Amino acid sequence: MNKRLLIISNRLPLTIEKTGNELTCRQSSGGLIAAVSAYLGNDGKDAFTEKIWIGAPGCSSEDWSVASKPHQSDYQYKPVFIEAEQYEAYYNGFSNSLLWPLFHYFPSYAEYQPETFEAYMDVNRSFAEMLSTQIRIGDVVWIHDYHLLPLAGMLRKRFPDLTIGLFLHIPFPAYELFRVIPKTWQRELLTGMLGADLIGFHTMEYAAYFLSALELELKLKSEDSVVFWDDRHVKVEAFPISIDFKNFQEAAEHEAVAAKRQNYLQLKEDKKMLFSVDRLDYTKGIYNRIRAYKNFLLEHPEYMGKIVFTLVIVPSRDGIKTYTDRKSAIDEYIGDLNGTLGTLDWKPIIYQYQHLEFEDLVALYTVCDVALITPMRDGMNLVAKEFVASRTDQQGVLILSEMAGAAKELTEALLINPNDEQGIGTAIKTALNMPAEEQRERMTAMQERIGSYDVNTWAADFFEQLAKVKTLQEKYAVQLLDTFSRARLLNDYAAAKQRLILLDYDGTLVPFASEPHLAQPTPELLSVLEELGRDERNDVYIISGRDGTTLTKWLGHLPVGLIAEHGAKTRLKNAEWTNKTTVPENNYLLGVEKLMTTYVNKCPHSFIEHKEFSLAWHYRKAEPFQAKIRADELYKELVNYTGPLPLDVLNGHKVIEVRNRMINKGMAVLEILKTKNYDHILCLGDDQTDEDMFKILTSVKAACTIKVGDTPSFAHYNIYSPYQVQSLLQTMVEYPEVVKN
Repeated sequence: MNKRLLIISNRLPLTIEKTGNELTCRQSSGGLIAAVSAYLGNDGKDAFTEKIWIGAPGCSSEDWSVASKPHQSDYQYKPVFIEAEQYEAYYNGFSNSLLWPLFHYFPSYAEYQPETFEAYMDVNRSFAEMLSTQIRIGDVVWIHDYHLLPLAGMLRKRFPDLTIGLFLHIPFPAYELFRVIPKTWQRELLTGMLGADLIGFHTMEYAAYFLSALELELKLKSEDSVVFWDDRHVKVEAFPISIDFKNFQEAAEHEAVAAKRQNYLQLKEDKKMLFSVDRLDYTKGIYNRIRAYKNFLLEHPEYMGKIVFTLVIVPSRDGIKTYTDRKSAIDEYIGDLNGTLGTLDWKPIIYQYQHLEFEDLVALYTVCDVALITPMRDGMNLVAKEFVASRTDQQGVLILSEMAGAAKELTEALLINPNDEQGIGTAIKTALNMPAEEQRERMTAMQERIGSYDVNTWAADFFEQLAKVKTLQEKYAVQLLDTFSRARLLNDYAAAKQRLILLDYDGTLVPFASEPHLAQPTPELLSVLEELGRDERNDVYIISGRDGTTLTKWLGHLPVGLIAEHGAKTRLKNAEWTNKTTVPENNYLLGVEKLMTTYVNKCPHSFIEHKEFSLAWHYRKAEPFQAKIRADELYKELVNYTGPLPLDVLNGHKVIEVRNRMINKGMAVLEILKTKNYDHILCLGDDQTDEDMFKILTSVKAACTIKVGDTPSFAHYNIYSPYQVQSLLQTMVEYPEVVKN
């Protein structure tokens, strides 16, 4: 089958140029086009039959129609036309005046304008509309960056089986920052992103922040960085984007670069050279950097006239006031610094505000002694990697902000805090005096790392993980109780003469409630259970972790068996309760309760439940992120404490319970199986305590086991919710009559 790749970005990687009356399109340079092209020219060369790039063209539809397109391009270009006013509100408004500053930890710059959010959503809908005319069965859609976060969700509604990857090229913020976005906007962003099958970030830190936001806002649990949303598994993973390492290594030896290098060596003379190149952006820490450099010169006057700082700033977003204000401040400061500390034959800073040609860039990388890269916050920062790759001489020192994603990989750099001007000055002094052998050792280690995970590997890794999550989805789809399996289950049930029905309560028959006493059975559920229990062919048991008193109060009038506290007590239909164990020794429970009480104090809104045969620590009402940490800590402490004691620690659904050893639902089911020969067994449960039942029944031919929820299980099938459980039971009540007729 033909497989096409649709690459979606805010802008097409094209530059529209006008020469006289003629309009031409040429392919732009940039990190994304370089990354994608490198992969498609290597590992991905034969992966896709067609490559289609979709984005805004940066011109009107009339100009697009007459402009000549690039010859021999690897891509088909499909434009999305947006009205200028709407694009302004979407791009310079919501995208770059709210998401960009907030995600880069500049909340004071964020602007919360409802009209820009509406424009943002409308533009994403326009992308979805345009894509709907292009998408075919088998296509792979790869969405890029913060401008298009809701797009995956919009496409998923139209194409449920579509393969969608999303990669965020900027940081994802900690929840404390993300939560300041209005609630409805948060949900649109998060649920939109969850339309993808694979969501990629530069670092595990960003991925963890995203998972935290999902848990705290949407109450979604993750397991091995996989969440279950809208009947699908969604994988969240880190893919540190890189560069075309080989290209920069080879470019360093090019003749054109060598010529440029000679020019810069003459400019440098016998001085030491610092070099920085950045887009104009408040996130790049440029102002702090030049202040730190000035302080360095004042503290180390011996470097006056013996060092030069070559600073290149690339124009960016001139239409946003915070950017123009930043440029004015930088210009003024550099002018004052050069005027104050410079001389007639020496300028402390050589400053250029314009784009650099590739040959100039590589030449400066290979001439400078120190690359000074100090962003306040950066998703990755490819400049740092380009500098390292260009140094075929294994010389030069990288000073890098620890706030850049690249710092996670380039650990041999001199890592600094961009707010610490004194620390930056110290790093400059260290770099200028670093022995050549140490420079070589550091540079070699960094080159080996980014050379082995270059941009080609980055993209190949992304598509490999995307294929794996689609396989996971397909595997789970087989386990779901689909229409065919449901029909077979109902037919087996109708034909059986002696049936056993085993039902967990919380999370299976009823949804979880914030307080245990609120999870009472509805009249509809009671009616279904009564009808099932009255059928003489059925033995129905409610097997719960709840205490006997509660089960008697809620379900005691029904013609069903009751098993309380995971098997500690049993009440057969129309009989009295019998104990299957004894109450744990009081001195054992005192130690358990003491540990649990400590964690009640540590974790607000958690509480202890005293049962007849066990103690349970509940954390369903607690703040999810904190509760998960505390639950892991308490579980480990209880396991350690109960190790030599005849007690088990049960890690259930937002509850940790301690009870006598060898008391579990599986043992209770074994006792029931000894009483009769059943020709049909149905068992439903939702959490870890029910796995004991599922394990026992795996070897029983007549058994059908169903896990409520999306987590892996020993059960034969999964079903989504208690509402579907009740629907299934209601159908069972009615189904035999349908068969008879």
